Amino acid sequence: MDAIELSIFASRIEAVCDEMGAALRRAAFSPNIRDRLDFSCAVFDASGELCAQAAHIPVHLGSMAYAMRDIVGGIAWRDGDMVVLNDPYLGGTHLPDVTVIAPLFGAGCLLGFIANRAHHADIGAAAPGSMPISRSLDEEGMVIPATLLRRDGRTDETLMTRLSGGRVEAQGDFAAQISANLTGLARLHGLVEAVGISDYEAGLGALNDYAERLALTALATIPDGRYRCEDFLDDDGVGTTDLRIAATITVAAGRVHVDFDGTAPQAAGNVNCPLSVAAAAVYYVLRCLMPRETPACAGAFRPITLSAPPGCLLNACRPAAVAAGNVETSTRVVDVICGALAAALPQRIPAASHGSMNNVAMGARDRTAMGAREEIAVPRWDYYETIGGGMGAGPLGGGLSALQTHMTNTLNTPIEALESNYPVRVTRYEVRRGSGGSGRRRGGDGIVREFQFLAPAQVTLLTERRRHAPWGLAGGGPGATGENQLNGAPLPGKSSFTVAAGDRVTIYTPGGGGWGK
Repeated sequence: MDAIELSIFASRIEAVCDEMGAALRRAAFSPNIRDRLDFSCAVFDASGELCAQAAHIPVHLGSMAYAMRDIVGGIAWRDGDMVVLNDPYLGGTHLPDVTVIAPLFGAGCLLGFIANRAHHADIGAAAPGSMPISRSLDEEGMVIPATLLRRDGRTDETLMTRLSGGRVEAQGDFAAQISANLTGLARLHGLVEAVGISDYEAGLGALNDYAERLALTALATIPDGRYRCEDFLDDDGVGTTDLRIAATITVAAGRVHVDFDGTAPQAAGNVNCPLSVAAAAVYYVLRCLMPRETPACAGAFRPITLSAPPGCLLNACRPAAVAAGNVETSTRVVDVICGALAAALPQRIPAASHGSMNNVAMGARDRTAMGAREEIAVPRWDYYETIGGGMGAGPLGGGLSALQTHMTNTLNTPIEALESNYPVRVTRYEVRRGSGGSGRRRGGDGIVREFQFLAPAQVTLLTERRRHAPWGLAGGGPGATGENQLNGAPLPGKSSFTVAAGDRVTIYTPGGGGWGK
């Protein structure tokens, strides 16, 4: 392909992912997928190498890029199949993120795969929202190994009922994931028919080679050398504090190796993660240093390798709990990689952003509770969201306020959607003024979000940067740490508790670090 043909080919295959995402969003039932856009879509080649992705969730896409080869290699695929899985130790992230994969066949040959990953607010954990304060994987919900959801174009309805628990919302979300894959397969078949199988496969090879050239050129702007940084998680939720994440980055002629030796051993709580999640954070940071036009495919990541000691926080062993590792630990890995690269690229790397997805899970199980005068029925419901914060400032400008940063790319849940679906009222939603770090360039401010409950519920908070502030750079000040409150009284960063009708939970998210004196 010449340059123009390659550009058109890249746009067409990326458009497949965009259309999959549109189909998934419009067909989904839950606000978590429909409104927050907590999902990702991608295309892979026959060996499981990433070919294209939409601008969805970095932690989803990076982990799939790292692990998909191992996932698809052990399955005897047939046309019309779809496989579902969420096992973090078999290529997943954490249990709520459920992946559905479909093979693409042409002329009787396996040509590639379509996949999407979406966050389900209820995956069977005892705690509503399926983000519990857990000590083992089994406490976090249903573990799904790679299992056939569709065979020869027919959905296994028994499996669908077991996965959804018979809940209409969950069934709708799984059906939406199937529909997104069917949309992707139809569009990809159209592309293959238009260019032919041989040109399609040659196009994938050319696309990956082009991405690798761009990546090598961009990463070669990092001066050769070794750069090290460490930072700390506040705690694991069950008593262990100050968990170290350390990284040594070795750069040589555009090739980058990240070694996490020195990172804390896997924890008793759920801040552990599989190596695929750590890889997603590494890929994300280094991808941000590449030109915007770099294709989002496996070739862009060929110059990047990483390692972590088995049994450490970033390469945990089964059955370590991982619910918060995907959201909180991945975010701290970004801070550590940026902190190391700041020594090499002081005019390109920003200060730390708010450094937490500020996870809020809530809901109830079918039961009765004593109201002010009599017993009242409490129906089952589950809800989950992440809350943004302040972005770190950089040499070219101050940090933005009140938005999601780095490993999450979701929207907020609109107040109207939240209040119309669940017994919750949002009584405050505002910028947390003055929470950004000081400096020549100020860090962005965080958010204040307050929930008032209209019925009894259980709430779980998995948050970070409540003790260790987001750091500034080049003399800039740190951002303010976050705070969690129940009716005005302080709560730990990671906690699970019950609320009564009328109670209020308030989340003050951290600000971003400042840059420059």
